[in-house]
Amino acid sequence: MSKNGLLTTVAYKIGDAPQVYALEGSIAVTGSLVQWLRDNLGMFEDAPDVEWLARKVEDNGGAYFVPAFSGLFAPYWRPDARGALVGLTRYVTRNHIARAALEATAYQSREVVDAMNADSGVDLTELRVDGGMVANELLMQFQADQLGVDVVRPKVAETTALGAAYAAGIAVGFWKGEEDVVANWAEDKRWTPSMDSGERDRLYRNWKKAVTKTMDWVDEDVEV
Repeated sequence: MSKNGLLTTVAYKIGDAPQVYALEGSIAVTGSLVQWLRDNLGMFEDAPDVEWLARKVEDNGGAYFVPAFSGLFAPYWRPDARGALVGLTRYVTRNHIARAALEATAYQSREVVDAMNADSGVDLTELRVDGGMVANELLMQFQADQLGVDVVRPKVAETTALGAAYAAGIAVGFWKGEEDVVANWAEDKRWTPSMDSGERDRLYRNWKKAVTKTMDWVDEDVEV
């Protein structure tokens, strides 16, 4: 059981073997924040364009975007929180906001990884990623920088669907067992941390400060 704000969940169960459990850290808004910038603010026409905008600046310009649109999930579990864009000055442009939106995913992921390291007592050595956002290479590099470990993208980026296919393949005898599945995994690309540790810690410290600005927003006289 987690003592650091995570969920305990069944990862998988193969045949008559005992079920294998996992720690899960649910984050409310990641890729949907990019969609929000596109659809609600009209900042760009296609979701991949967020990387093109973000690459036009070297950093976030002091801006931090905490997308607590429906509260904060792991590891906070604060339904009273709401989204906030903080640290704004006249210097900040839409390019900085695009970058801050991407960085928000990396910061949220780091919070979950920190909790998992604390719960398990086993430090992460590399992060294997999946889903639509892994196509964003600026985000992947920033994720590696924030975690201080390599980030690895597999050749098949839809891990959830692949896992279901693997389980079905084992069930019908297409694969002999889990060892065959592990051997079938293949790496596509790897990102290695390159950020100075002092800068890494400064950015994360400011992110944690930004998170505190989102809390206690919903109360008795504010509609949910």
